Amino acid sequence: MLVDAHAHLDAYSDRAEVVARAKAAGLVHVVAVGQWREGAGMAGAQDAIALAKEDRSFFSATAGIHPHDAARATEADFVELRRMCADPDVAAVGECGLDFHYDRSPRDLQRSVFVRQIRLAKELGKPLVVHTREADVETAQILRAELGPDGGLIHCFTSDWAAAQRYLALGMHLSFSGVLTFRNAGAVRDAAGRAPLDRILVETDCPFLAPVPHRGKRNEPAYVALTAAELARLRALPADELAKATTENARRALRLPGGSP
Repeated sequence: MLVDAHAHLDAYSDRAEVVARAKAAGLVHVVAVGQWREGAGMAGAQDAIALAKEDRSFFSATAGIHPHDAARATEADFVELRRMCADPDVAAVGECGLDFHYDRSPRDLQRSVFVRQIRLAKELGKPLVVHTREADVETAQILRAELGPDGGLIHCFTSDWAAAQRYLALGMHLSFSGVLTFRNAGAVRDAAGRAPLDRILVETDCPFLAPVPHRGKRNEPAYVALTAAELARLRALPADELAKATTENARRALRLPGGSP
């Protein structure tokens, strides 16, 4: 019984088969990430929202502007983003944040677009899905200044225990992806083993970051079970206990349907 807390399901031409495999692997819910797309603007998030409306018991949606796209988002996009995020089928605002690794948008624009989305989440009373890469200190500073009471999660957490502590102190949850299984991810595993059990989630970030033994191949929601297995190993927990905890955490952090499993 698992929740994939972050999946880009618009990437699959064979989505029906991908979803069938996810259910066969024991998933009970998938959070479909909707975001601004080149050539589509915020309409790029509509696919995720449509999935959530089609099957509310299995899908929830998010809507946001990724830091890569901060320089290209228009005021009209922000108007549409607000309309989308007010929809009850949109569980959270994001993914949004800072990416100082690729710097595909100027950092000042990344900051301002991030802050606007934090304030939108606060206005609408919704949690936030945060993307941060090589920007942990500044991400935490902005969250400390702007984050509302609804909190949210750091998606695809790939930093160390020091960064984890900053986010946890702000009430955020940490969501771990297939990176947890990579050989060079010792710092991530250390953080995953030390974070409070009630503050950790699992995700795929598919179609990216497939866990070992599928690393380098197309990822899909079913593979979240491999990340959960590694997380259970790190914490010396039975797999079913870890699955129950992360599922409860996802449902609480993102207000997903289903209540406690």
